[in-house]
Amino acid sequence: MNKPERDIKGEACAHQLTTSRHAVAPAAAAAMGTEDLRQHFHLGQLFEPGRVNLVYSHYDRMVVGGAVPLGETLSLEAVKTAGTSSFLDRRELVAVNIGAPGTVTAGNEQHRLGPRDMIYVGRGERVSFGSDNANEPARFYLLSAPAHQACPTRLMTVADAKRLDLGAQETSNERSIFQFTSAIETCQLVVGMTQLAKGSVWNTIPAHLHDRRMEAYLYFDLPDSARVFHFMGEPHETRHIVMANEEAVLSPPWSIHSGCGTSNYAFIWAMAGDNVDYTDVDPVPLGAMR
Repeated sequence: MNKPERDIKGEACAHQLTTSRHAVAPAAAAAMGTEDLRQHFHLGQLFEPGRVNLVYSHYDRMVVGGAVPLGETLSLEAVKTAGTSSFLDRRELVAVNIGAPGTVTAGNEQHRLGPRDMIYVGRGERVSFGSDNANEPARFYLLSAPAHQACPTRLMTVADAKRLDLGAQETSNERSIFQFTSAIETCQLVVGMTQLAKGSVWNTIPAHLHDRRMEAYLYFDLPDSARVFHFMGEPHETRHIVMANEEAVLSPPWSIHSGCGTSNYAFIWAMAGDNVDYTDVDPVPLGAMR
């Protein structure tokens, strides 16, 4: 299960590897131990120098991945699971740079992304990634979902993103939320970033559900010795997965998604599903969680 498979172009795409994750029912997840939970929901080793690593999720067909270009650009190639001749034939893409400055080329236009900048690329484009300095490469976090139409490619710097400051130091969840896609037309991707202030460790508490959309979290800006305990599961049957720096986790539509770290950190959240309304959530009171 979940064995790697080379993508559709074989040796021509030796720089790209794709694995798959199948959907899991709530009752099945409740019976899983640590290793089974990690096998189905934890996404590690996304950022490998000189490669594109992708995970094709059967939750709303979202693809989660990483690209770390070095001296040469890395192209985003078709994946066998999608059944199309190029990656974005029927998909849209968001790339967020969590590394040093780099470039994303969409079609014939090159876009420069600094640290924490994001680009949205619409359906039908060809995409490649580059780094300004191979010794300090860009690290592109990739998110893709099926698209029913072509929306314009847009660059969104972290300075231009819609910012919300929430939480408080007293409750250990003082944080800034950057809504990358709030001012960008997309088909179904909703992407943003949350930065926790020093001394704060909790994210998304109280927790919520949105059965209409799945979600993925990437935890980063975390010291090597630190960890985030990511909480998932149905509100009455919660589980946790221990996350290290630059590791991602899939959150099914039936699951809460929250985390608590041993230090402050940042995370990128991304949703795909029936709508793009950021506020469309079903709150879960803390007293109802088990």
